Amino acid sequence: MTSLNRLRLPVIALAASLALFALPAVAGAAEAEPNQVVVQFEDPATGAAPSAASADPVVLQVDNVRKALAELRARGDVAYAVPNMIARTAAASYTPNDPLLGSLQWNFIGPYGVGAQQAWANARAAGRSGGRGVKVAVLDTGVAYSNRVPFKRSPDFNASQFVAGWDYVDGDAYANDANGHGTHVAGTIAEATNNKLALAGLAYGAKIMPVRVLDRNGEGNANDIADGVRFAAKKGAKLINLSLEFDSGVRAADIPQLLSAINYARSRGVLVIGASGNEGQQSISYPANAPGVMSVGATTETGCVADFSNGGYGLDIVAPGGGGSSTATGESRCRSGSGRTRNIAQVTFSGKSVSVFGIPSDYEGTSMATPHVTAAAALVIATRVIGSNPSAGRLESRLMSTARDFGNPGIDRFYGAGLLNAAAASSR
Repeated sequence: MTSLNRLRLPVIALAASLALFALPAVAGAAEAEPNQVVVQFEDPATGAAPSAASADPVVLQVDNVRKALAELRARGDVAYAVPNMIARTAAASYTPNDPLLGSLQWNFIGPYGVGAQQAWANARAAGRSGGRGVKVAVLDTGVAYSNRVPFKRSPDFNASQFVAGWDYVDGDAYANDANGHGTHVAGTIAEATNNKLALAGLAYGAKIMPVRVLDRNGEGNANDIADGVRFAAKKGAKLINLSLEFDSGVRAADIPQLLSAINYARSRGVLVIGASGNEGQQSISYPANAPGVMSVGATTETGCVADFSNGGYGLDIVAPGGGGSSTATGESRCRSGSGRTRNIAQVTFSGKSVSVFGIPSDYEGTSMATPHVTAAAALVIATRVIGSNPSAGRLESRLMSTARDFGNPGIDRFYGAGLLNAAAASSR
């Protein structure tokens, strides 16, 4: 059996009208790379700044930018010391009017978020707001996508956001969610945005294809998942989100039907994105470990690897997943004592009822990280920055090459290529 990520009971209920929440202010201050300063040392022979052809400035990783700048500027051999400022495309950033975006969705707009405001602006400038028209299959516990007794559509979705899916658990065309996990995942990808209600979705213009492969307990078998992958590929999904994992003892030889289905999807140009797993091990769980799947680890609100997130050889990228920070990387901001940080907020069930919704405070896991990457891929496709119909390989390369490189330089076992940067990935 395979299962979804760790989660605990939701604790924040939706108000009768979420539009009553006031829109928090979102800071628009100039942004710099966290914990980095750029230093130009003077030429010891002349006592002046080197010429452009002689020496490059040095980028230093520091614990405290303000303190480091003061110390460096006081030195006699420093021509200048400045924060490593971040530039954006000329398109103005875009902040939708969802009232809880600024207060809860650090994963989108915080200093260790994915750069959603600029990514949204990029898509709007391209005439494809929110990744409009890109078809994304969510293989999960289903999605709260329709009003079908006893099920109800999530209040922050609308019917036009969905295309036909399938339920491989019950064997019918109604992929309604009986758990809440799939609705949460789908919300990160495409929750309705700029509607003065609740929260935002990163690729809010995408079309979600709900494919139910996990039951009400969050468990499902390899054959159903394989069937779901093939279904999504045949029905025109460009992206497949797999926020699920097998036990660490499962190997490639145990799931040949699923690996075959993933190969089939890849052959049709579909990028499959999978969760690296939640055991805190240095090995990637299947199906994320399979060839043809982009593996996603999780980071916290402080930009650290989450303590539950699997890493190691084959980790491609990381994205916000909540939880506590791992100290294994040795980074100062991730040392013991940094404490737990906020998890990933989206609208889903507020308890066991499939018709009562809330905003959970305790959804964490690589399951929550994965849909950020899927949504960013939808924005890359929609903006056509690497062509109108990019291959799965080109999409994966684009997301990895534009990631924020944390940890050791280059691809490493904790962060992969780095923290997802949807803004840079969708920029021309």
